[in-house]
Amino acid sequence: MASIWVGHRGTIRDYPDFSPSVDAEAIRKAIRGIGTDEKMLISILTERSNAQRQLIVKEYQAAYGKELKDDLKGDLSGHFEHLMVALVTPPAVFDAKQLKKSMKGAGTNEDALTEILTTRTSRQMKEISQAYYTVYKKSLGDDISSETSGDFRKALLTLADGRRDESLKVDEHLAKKDAQILYKAGENRWGTDEDKFTEILCLRSFPQLKLMHCVRNTPAFLAERLHRALKGAGTDEFTLNRIMVSRSEIDLLDIRIEFKKHYGYSLYSAIKSDTSGDYEITLLKICGGDD
Repeated sequence: MASIWVGHRGTIRDYPDFSPSVDAEAIRKAIRGIGTDEKMLISILTERSNAQRQLIVKEYQAAYGKELKDDLKGDLSGHFEHLMVALVTPPAVFDAKQLKKSMKGAGTNEDALTEILTTRTSRQMKEISQAYYTVYKKSLGDDISSETSGDFRKALLTLADGRRDESLKVDEHLAKKDAQILYKAGENRWGTDEDKFTEILCLRSFPQLKLMHCVRNTPAFLAERLHRALKGAGTDEFTLNRIMVSRSEIDLLDIRIEFKKHYGYSLYSAIKSDTSGDYEITLLKICGGDD
């Protein structure tokens, strides 16, 4: 049942002695009772892996003839509702919806697009593209094409194509060659070879790129995104929810380490001081501990 989305540095793991029917019933009671039992909802949904949560969703639908996400939407509100719905959404669908939101309305959220497309593996990208088409009946590539332009569009389309090399082998000779090309393309502003640039940054494997020091590590990049989402006036819950949920089974432990290293205080304390109520409780459970 292990999902291909699961890494070894996540804060959420499979729950032992898991029973989807027991959980579905407990959730139903928590929602249907007099006043919602938020504590029960939080403890179940933050202590099960996404693969397990999907089984609860299936069981809930079979037993009560209703979509769990619809019942959560009807019963909860605000940031807390968005976060709980995110937890019961399959990862590929969740990312597809986040991409759609990033391209909706006036102005494209370029940061969100870049963050999602540059931190997902080829396999994840293929799943996201499929989910996008299933949900919106449009191809992800077409939407990216119509919402972005120039070299940015070209790079995003290459990433969305999910053709990044997934091997863990590294080639030092190739790295040196790539580094030279990137240096030339960057330095030598006239006649920049953007195609080469895009090809290298979007298609080489992550270990290969690390060898060139031209990409920062993903956890550090995401720690910086979280820091931006949590500091200043108002919380950017769109970014906060996305990173906390999507990385909870992949590398959230590493993101926590990078956060503390760069900002001198823990992600846990940043969430604590910036959020409140059931929303705060849920995020702290996903965060998994203080550093």
